[in-house]
Amino acid sequence: MDVVQIVLLAAVQGLTEFLPISSSAHLIVTPIVFGYELQSLAFDVAVHLGTLAAVMLYFRHELATMTLAVGGAIRTGSLADRNAHLGWMILIATLPILVLGFPLKTLLEVIREDEHLVQVVIASTTIGFGLLLWQADRLGKRRRDEYKLGWRSALLIGLFQAIAIIPGTSRSGITMTAGLFLGLTREAASRFSFLLSIPTILIAGLLETKELIESPDPVAWGQLWLGAALSFAIAYLTIHFFLRFIERISMFPFVAYRLILGLLIFWVVLL
Repeated sequence: MDVVQIVLLAAVQGLTEFLPISSSAHLIVTPIVFGYELQSLAFDVAVHLGTLAAVMLYFRHELATMTLAVGGAIRTGSLADRNAHLGWMILIATLPILVLGFPLKTLLEVIREDEHLVQVVIASTTIGFGLLLWQADRLGKRRRDEYKLGWRSALLIGLFQAIAIIPGTSRSGITMTAGLFLGLTREAASRFSFLLSIPTILIAGLLETKELIESPDPVAWGQLWLGAALSFAIAYLTIHFFLRFIERISMFPFVAYRLILGLLIFWVVLL
């Protein structure tokens, strides 16, 4: 990989991982658009770990508070502490990906083998789930924060998240959609989505790292460190500004972007 390719893909990952526009779709479409070969598994692992580090650093205080609160709740058997409650809800929302992740990942590998098919899937999911996000933003009551989620709501968000393994769906987008339908504010739906990404990206990163260790391909460590560092910096800024402005700008700009992107991909595929 040359430096331009590394910078481009790391920037794409850092920017799109936490926006409701699908990082997996962009990481597949970007090499096709610019004429690059699909990046290696090692690079995907590196940029995902970069975004994981960014979200963990951004929410470091919340993570520390929740960890201590959950530990206290285990000792006392009480869920009265709202931070302990939120921690348990994140764990519950992670369960579906543990159960459904492997079969859906197998489906993804089949889809990625056919370049034409993967473009059709990305275009369809980009448009379809973009419209669903729009409906959630329009119809959601937006009256409660993430601390008010019950276990059924958390499990439902987790089930929605499992679907995001399909390219173009967007993990952030689909979990925000579920949160908005469940009455969360835009910021609360986004914060829960970002916190939920921590165990999810960690699990995916561990699985990809296992595949990487088993792979006989050589590893260009300098490229991986550069990609991880760039994706970390851009992801951190993306989280900060998204949470700062989302209540004011709504989800519409992201929906509009998804519709335009999906239609462009369809146009290219049908040429």
